[in-house]
Amino acid sequence: MSARAAVRRGLLVVAVAATAVLSGTAGAAPTSPSALSARSRGAASLPAFYRVPAHIPSRPGTLIREEPVHAGGVAGTTYRVMYVSTSLSTRPEAVTGLVVVPKGAAPAGGFPVVAWGHGTNGMATQCAPSLHPGTTGAKNAFEEVNALLAQRWIVTASDYQGEGTPGPLPYLVGGIAARNTLDLVRAVHHLPGVQASASTVVWGHSEGGLTAMFSLHIAASYAPTLHLEGVVAGAPPSQFAFVYTALLKSPDRFYLVMAAVGYEKAYGAAKAPLRQVLTKRGLALVPDMTKGCFTYLARTVDRYSMQQLVKKNPFDIPAWRTLLQENDPGSFTAAAAAPLLIVQGGTDTTIPPISTQLLAQHLCSVGQDVERWIYPRMTHTAVITVSIADMVHWIADRFAGGPNPDPYSPVGMAGVQTTTCP
Repeated sequence: MSARAAVRRGLLVVAVAATAVLSGTAGAAPTSPSALSARSRGAASLPAFYRVPAHIPSRPGTLIREEPVHAGGVAGTTYRVMYVSTSLSTRPEAVTGLVVVPKGAAPAGGFPVVAWGHGTNGMATQCAPSLHPGTTGAKNAFEEVNALLAQRWIVTASDYQGEGTPGPLPYLVGGIAARNTLDLVRAVHHLPGVQASASTVVWGHSEGGLTAMFSLHIAASYAPTLHLEGVVAGAPPSQFAFVYTALLKSPDRFYLVMAAVGYEKAYGAAKAPLRQVLTKRGLALVPDMTKGCFTYLARTVDRYSMQQLVKKNPFDIPAWRTLLQENDPGSFTAAAAAPLLIVQGGTDTTIPPISTQLLAQHLCSVGQDVERWIYPRMTHTAVITVSIADMVHWIADRFAGGPNPDPYSPVGMAGVQTTTCP
C-alpha cells in the first residue's frame, strides 16, 4: 500500500515511467460484479506492444518481445519488455515492465541486477508504469534511479500482471507480484546485447515492500538460478488484521476494496467470494476498479464510508482469513538464506511502524537475518529520499559479499534507529 505521494516519488525505478497516477478515462463498465470479468476501454487503447499473443510460451522468464524506449533524464538504456510469468496455479501469464541498463561495457560476469517492486498506483491495465517512460518532472526519482545505474547495476521494474496486460491486478497477493518481479530478472538474461549477472537484489516500497518480502520468501524454490544476495523492503505491509482496523478510518480506505477485488482475481470467486465481504454498494463499485488508476479510485471509493462498503470483517470469515494469512509476511515460518533490510519512516501513517517492528521480531524468531532502519520524522514516502544513499550502500555491500548483518550505520539523517536480531 502507498500514500498518494508515492505515485509521484515512491515509484523509485518506475518513476522513469511516470510522476503521477494516470487518471481513468474508461467507458461503460461491465454489469457483472465479478472482478474476473471487469475490463475497460483503457485496455483497448494501449499501444500495440501491449497486445498479448494468443499463445504464449510456458517457461517463466521467457522474453516475448522488447523495444528500446526514450526515458529522458535516465543515465542508461531503457527497454520496454513483455515476458512470461505465472499465476498462483502456475498458469503462464504475460507481464510487461521496464529494464534500464547502464551505459558502457558490462563487467566480467555481467551487470548485477536490482529488481524494483512498485507501490500502489491502481490495478487497471492502463495503470502500467511502463506506458510512459519518457515522462519528466520527478527530479528526485531520476536521481534515485541514476544512483543505481551509477553503481553499474541493471534496474528492472515489473508492471505486475494486470497492469499493461488484462486486469485487474491481483492487488496485495504477494506470491504473484514476487513471481512477476523474479521472472523479469530471468527475462533480462534473454535481452539481446545485454549481459546480466545472476546476482540479484530485490527492492520495493509499500505494495512493493510486500513484493520484496515474498521475493525473499519464494526465490530459492521458484527462481533457483538467480542468486538472491539480499532484499530491501520499504514499509512492507504485514500484520494485516491490525492494518485492516487502521484503514477503516483512513483516507486511503479504498485499498480495502482493491484488495478484495485483487484476491478474487488471484484465487477465483469460489475461494474469495466478494459477496461475503462487500455490500451491494461495494459490489457495484467493482467494475470501477478497472476504469482508472490511483486518483480515480480514491475519488470514486472514498466518498463512501466503510460501513457502506464492507459487509463483514474478512478476518471473521474463515476462507478470507486463510487467504489473508497466506499473504501476510508475518506468517512466514522459515528463514531465507538472503538477508533482509526493512526501511521505514518513523511517522508513517499508512503502514504503522509498530507493524514492521512486530514483523522484524517475528522473523528474527524464525532465524531470518533482519536489519530495520527507522528514519525519525519521515513519512511513508519521504523516507525514500533520505534513505536512498544508505540503501544503495547496503545493496553494494551485498553484491560485494559483505558480512550479515551489515555493520554499516545509515547516515541519511541524524538519529536513525537501527536494530538487528538478538
